[in-house]
Formats: sequence, C-alpha cells, structure tokens
Amino acid sequence: MTEPQTHTLEAPGAVLHYDLREGAGAEAPTLLLIGSPMAAPGFATLASHFTDRRVATYDPRGSERSRRTDGAAATTVEEHADDLHRLIDALGGGPVDVFASSGGAVNALALVARHPGQVRTLVAHEPPASSELPDREAVLAVCRDIRETYLASGFGPAMAKFIALVSHDGPVTAEFLERPAPDPAAFGLPTEDDGGRDDPLLGQNMVTGNAYEHDFAALREASTRIVLAVGADSGGILPARAARAVAERLGTEPVVFPDGHGGFLGGEYGQTGKPDEFAKVLREVLDA
Repeated sequence: MTEPQTHTLEAPGAVLHYDLREGAGAEAPTLLLIGSPMAAPGFATLASHFTDRRVATYDPRGSERSRRTDGAAATTVEEHADDLHRLIDALGGGPVDVFASSGGAVNALALVARHPGQVRTLVAHEPPASSELPDREAVLAVCRDIRETYLASGFGPAMAKFIALVSHDGPVTAEFLERPAPDPAAFGLPTEDDGGRDDPLLGQNMVTGNAYEHDFAALREASTRIVLAVGADSGGILPARAARAVAERLGTEPVVFPDGHGGFLGGEYGQTGKPDEFAKVLREVLDA
C-alpha cells in the first residue's frame, strides 16, 4: 500500500480533506473508512490491514483539516451525508464499501438512504442513533445539556459530562440530569475555559447527530447491504444499544466485533483496541 496522498474537495461551507492509499488489488471496491468527529488519522491502523485495495479516509466537516468556512454553529447529518456523496463522486462514483464508526455510522446510514447506489456494503459500527431508543427523550435532553454546558463553560465541563453519558451502561432516566456535574479534573480535563467554541463533537455534532431520525423505509429498500456492528465489550452503552435498535428496525442481527467502541484503534488518539482481530472480522464481513 502506498503512503496516503492528501486531496481537497470544495463543498458548500467547507473545504474537505481526504487521503487515498492505493492498494495492490484492482478488483475490490474502494474501502471508505469514516468516523465523526473522528478524522482520518484515527483509521491509520485499520487501513494498514487492507493493502489489497484502495482505501480512502477523510476529515469530516468541522474536524481537524476540514474546517467550516461559513461560521455555522452546528453541522447537520444531512450536510455530512451530502459531503460523503461528493467524496464518493470524487473517488469515481462507487459503489464503494464503507466502514463507518460512531457518528460516522449515523452519517453513512443517511447517505445510503439518499444514495444507495454509491455503497455496496455499509458496516455501521455503533451509531449513536439515540432517536431510536426507548429512552430517547432523556438521552436527547442530556445531549442538549452537554452542548449548552460547552457554550456556557467551555470544553472541560462539557467533556466531563459527555464521558459520563457514554460510560453509562443501560437506559438513561430523567434523574441522570439531576446528578451533580462531574469534575473535569477527575478525568484529567482542563477546568479553565479557553474561550473556544468550535469543538466538532461538543459544539457541532452533539445534538444534531443524536437527534437525527433515520429513513428506515429507504434503508430497507436500498440496494446496499447494511450490516450493524456492536463491540463485544460494549455492553449497554448508548451507541451499542442504538446499534441493536437500528438492526431491529431493519430486521437484521448485529455482527459482534472485537473489543468495544474503539476496537479498531491501534494507539490513535491515545486509544488501543484489538485492531488485528477487528480487521479480520471486518474483512470477513466485507467478503461475505
């Protein structure tokens, strides 16, 4: 596999950056590895396991190199889906295979509902599709509170609340918001407000991604093969519960992948899962 070559793509309100690694094989579809807000560097280890095909990674709108140019305070799932549509066109139009994790899986599901012909297989790994959960009202209230905390007090206090939410096992109740706010210092987070308000997770995508309502009629009718993926160690955390809920709506069973929410990571962003085992299962799913 060649070293990644960086390209840019103009989009309304943003300039997107994406990287291409040319593999040895010419027959397999391009593999697009995406997250949100996780950017291209988070998929370096996973990409290294697919040297037999071309692999594309990108920085979603508002993340790392793909800065918004319009000053918008939030990014919608529809915008992300349109960006992915443009990106696949730039890659040759598809159909491509897509591995999408977390918020990237929410965006990829929206892409498939709109443009199913562009994607052969979508592996949607733990999408935080909170609108599909029985406790959706409580979850979305917590998401709004996290964003409001970020706008009022900055990164540390809001990220501490986010960690508390994504670490929570099981349904979220109304009492969750009544608990004392977690101390940012307990997580090694800054307690001082640096004044920034452009964080892609807490500011841009926190509410829009979780609140998005998927078009299940379009997804069920799509030519795309849709596989929901859940981490073996994820238990009852929010994105794992949501993945199971989406699979149920589609009438399928989720595939269990090694480790947890970051199982594909090999040290990127300070996290290490089980990338070798993870890549093996992903290959088996794509080749099925």
